[in-house]
Amino acid sequence: MSKPIFELVDELPTNNLTVSALRSLDFIAPGEWQNVVGFVNTIKTVTGETDEDLIQQIGERAIYLYNDRSQGYQRAMWLYQTVDSTDRALGAAALANKVGEKVPLLGFLNRVTPKPEKAQTIDLTLKLVAELLAFCQINGIPGDSIGDFVASLGEYSGESFIRMAALVSFDGLIPLGSGFISRALSTISQTNPQELEQNSTFQNIQNEIPGQNAASKLNFIGESFDSVKGWMSNLVASNDLTPQKVANNLQNFIDFADDKLDYLAAFLDVSTNYYEHTGTQTLARRLIERAAAEI
Repeated sequence: MSKPIFELVDELPTNNLTVSALRSLDFIAPGEWQNVVGFVNTIKTVTGETDEDLIQQIGERAIYLYNDRSQGYQRAMWLYQTVDSTDRALGAAALANKVGEKVPLLGFLNRVTPKPEKAQTIDLTLKLVAELLAFCQINGIPGDSIGDFVASLGEYSGESFIRMAALVSFDGLIPLGSGFISRALSTISQTNPQELEQNSTFQNIQNEIPGQNAASKLNFIGESFDSVKGWMSNLVASNDLTPQKVANNLQNFIDFADDKLDYLAAFLDVSTNYYEHTGTQTLARRLIERAAAEI
């Protein structure tokens, strides 16, 4: 059994590299994301409620909903955690004392290895699919509801929006360059099911992905990514996003040379868990909104 939802929200860090990385994206949507942490604090923020008894009732109802296995909340949480669980032990230990000072990327170069482009691309598309699947779980709709997901992307705000902006920036632009959308689509179309099966993220979440076998799951992944290319292109174009622009904003707290973007991508991978962090916030918000409506 995973941790209770109130514990996950209470344990969210107020400041670490993940939070700094997400804050560096504020230029895309100024003020859109506030790093709301703490379960009671989240209830107050989401509902505007001040009555302690009511806050307690909402909290208990939210916990009950999360624990109800017939609802998809625990599956969604597991997806956010699993898709983000790259090897962060290295990052966490080495960076624990680095908050508030610039982290020199050079010191990490011997410990971070950039992923080959294909692996990076498969990771990018799987993170997107995890978002789609988690969305379906949270909303209690079938896992292959690509259309519903794409329609809802336009409504994304707060932590959900910043998570998608981070996906585009940290898993798309920085490792794969400005043409990451078309590169990803062409790479996925040239990937065979055996290659997909070797990917550790895929191994972890494959049972959640619609499809009878690796080949049909690969089709679903390609179809899902293709369905959001319009939204992603629009985000890139409307904010004039480039790898350099994203990297410049990261230079406030990571010290790196401009020609080391592939290392920067690997570094962000091992030292941040923005999917899990914002996914926990999204889930808490949805649970609290529903709990408040049901009381």
